[in-house]
Amino acid sequence: MSMDKNYEVVAAGIFKQKCLAIIDAVAKNHKPIIISKRGKPVALLMPLESEQEIEERILAGLRSGSGGMLVDEKTFLEPTNELAGWTEF
Repeated sequence: MSMDKNYEVVAAGIFKQKCLAIIDAVAKNHKPIIISKRGKPVALLMPLESEQEIEERILAGLRSGSGGMLVDEKTFLEPTNELAGWTEF
């Protein structure tokens, strides 16, 4: 992995000293951080998305036309068990 200019890079020693603060910053800012050792990237600390954030991101992409929905949003979000003929156990 090359060091991308879009990522903040933190040396492993600094990460060790400020681990909790760095994790909090990644969670708050939703921006990943590369952790380096001797100037080489060794890890990528990524923020997690909640299920709601994932759904909102997907729906925003579909609404913008980048996804090409074949049905309306209400139908898309409905459970498919009955439509597929599946039964719950």
